[in-house]
Amino acid sequence: MTKPSYGARDDVARNYDAVLYLSFGGPEGPDDVLPFMENVTRGRGVPRARLEEVSAHYQLFGGVSPINSQNRAVIGALKEKLRSSGLDLPIYWGNRNWHPLLTDTMRQMREDGVRRAIAFVTSAYSSFSGCRQYREDVARAQAEVGDGAPRVDKLRVFYNHPGFIEPQVEKVNVALEAVPRDRRAGTRLAFTAHSVPLRMADTSSYTQQLSEACRLVVERLEHPHDWELVWQSRSGPPHVPWLEPDIVEHIEKLHSDGVVDLVVVPVGFVSDHLEVRFDLDVQAAEAAARLGMNMVRAEAVGAHPRYVRMIRDLIVERMTADPQRIALGECGPSHDICGATCCPAPA
Repeated sequence: MTKPSYGARDDVARNYDAVLYLSFGGPEGPDDVLPFMENVTRGRGVPRARLEEVSAHYQLFGGVSPINSQNRAVIGALKEKLRSSGLDLPIYWGNRNWHPLLTDTMRQMREDGVRRAIAFVTSAYSSFSGCRQYREDVARAQAEVGDGAPRVDKLRVFYNHPGFIEPQVEKVNVALEAVPRDRRAGTRLAFTAHSVPLRMADTSSYTQQLSEACRLVVERLEHPHDWELVWQSRSGPPHVPWLEPDIVEHIEKLHSDGVVDLVVVPVGFVSDHLEVRFDLDVQAAEAAARLGMNMVRAEAVGAHPRYVRMIRDLIVERMTADPQRIALGECGPSHDICGATCCPAPA
């Protein structure tokens, strides 16, 4: 089912005082892990035992989420890209769940005299958790900061922007080169993204955008490959239906079908953060090894120069009157301004 778009175009040239870089956040050490998990699950009634179970995943990596260093790398590269483009825009970093927390960042922006900022969210797709919730986070932070809190515009989602697709194509080709040449043509691709409840998927364009991103990547590879879009990182109660199949279940099915080589592509993520590292590099890799399958995991786009340039280009786009909005495929560019009914929270 094609989801309607409730957004609008912003064809007016805008002036901004700063860039707000919005992300999920992650612990910086072992002592941060449980408080971070409590922030992530606040208000959802998640049992303490489940928090401790997931916290153990972080402890496998020293209690440090890889997302932080990756965000710092992107921000550093973006600062240089803006500077070299003649854009004198400071970058402020705010997270939903861990320091630097968005409200603290918004307060600093007000103290620094920022009146209007353009926000980049580290999510390429439309969904409640990937778009609307960040907009609600901004509104909540503005309310907490009070008078003088900067106005914030959000950049459009970029799932079909060449600055996202082209680096992903490059990463997949690198992964395919790790497969023995004589077996490469028969290698299957499994694109993964964060599973969400079906009710959330039904009120957004999340699955359609992901399928389009996969198609755009595959048609640009050096050789055609069979592929599927599957899911990972499910966190809800068993009685609530979520998007399926899970990547481990998919690996088991591929094995039963006689597939020998598999490249897993975390297309639903922009960085190799902990969910990618644990769900794919640990759980999925262990399942493949147990079954005797050769699994290679492609990297996410990370701080690829083309991806960083895309962020700069999206900022310039919103600062230009009647801009040319670049997008691949037939879906066209996403809207600039989200409407009131976009990506509602699941009931």
